[in-house]
Amino acid sequence: MENELISIIMPVKNAGLYLEDCIISIQSQTEQNWELIAVNDGSTDNSADILNWFSAVDEHIQCTKNKGSGIIDALKTGYELSHGNFIHRMDADDLMVPEKLALLKGKLQQQGKLTVATGKVEYFAAEGVNEGYINYQNWLNKLCETDTHWKELFKECVIASPNWLLHRVDFEKCGAFNSDIYPEDYDLVFRMHEAGLKVVAVDAVTHLWRDHEERSSRNDENYAAYTFFEIKLRYFLRLKYNPKRPLMIWGAGKKGKDLAKKLQALDVPFTWVSNNPKKHGKEIYDQLMESFESIATKDSPQIIITVALKNAKSEIIEFLEKLNLKEDEDFFFFS
Repeated sequence: MENELISIIMPVKNAGLYLEDCIISIQSQTEQNWELIAVNDGSTDNSADILNWFSAVDEHIQCTKNKGSGIIDALKTGYELSHGNFIHRMDADDLMVPEKLALLKGKLQQQGKLTVATGKVEYFAAEGVNEGYINYQNWLNKLCETDTHWKELFKECVIASPNWLLHRVDFEKCGAFNSDIYPEDYDLVFRMHEAGLKVVAVDAVTHLWRDHEERSSRNDENYAAYTFFEIKLRYFLRLKYNPKRPLMIWGAGKKGKDLAKKLQALDVPFTWVSNNPKKHGKEIYDQLMESFESIATKDSPQIIITVALKNAKSEIIEFLEKLNLKEDEDFFFFS
């Protein structure tokens, strides 16, 4: 009979304020066939003491020290000690809803291999959640409702890092945690897509995401905005770019300029367009700026859109669809 164990890999770095609540939420799962491998990544608070106590009283829990340094090494260290046929990652400052593992596992069992199961998320914080995180939460949850994760892959990370479950064989097919690219969660999601996995989502909140001032996504340079842009371009060129088709950038703001410089550094030719008439006919970085209407003159273009205005998206899509261009095939939002 197939091994039904879920291996939960959890890096821990100075999470003492929240760690006990996190582990109790794991112990309270309705699905009880799990193991927790908690990896202490050089904590200087009381995290190690908490982990040692829980591992002494609960045979489901194993704690170990990071063989290296940083979250990627911690994930690798934990995965080496795992035994389950199902793999999950958890963050030490978050909470699982009681049905999380049961819902995700049930979805995987229903759909079979070559799938990644996820669910909805909900942010919470002692002093209220800021608007940016609320918008991200709502966007992720909308993806679950509309089954459009891969269509929106180049906008932001489409699967929350502590809210997925994979068959071990599929996790290995994606390369497991064997990557040194940050942000590591976004890189893994790109590799899931590259491996041909289908996203299946449960229609329920499965993960409670804690926002606080010490959270890595707020403070660690590995999760700064420019690193997300780097990884988007890396995978666009690897997965989507066709050098036989004309490449175009739409947008001359900061992101558009960053993208133009990166493409020039890589010697990737492109045409640059904007919907700002004041910029048309001008040269930026020795590149002539054209009107977005010139897209209609190109034969089968690929377009990276960096326009940041939210209300412009629907107009851009309408314009491009009239040219029989399709999102995620012919045009991609990098915003």
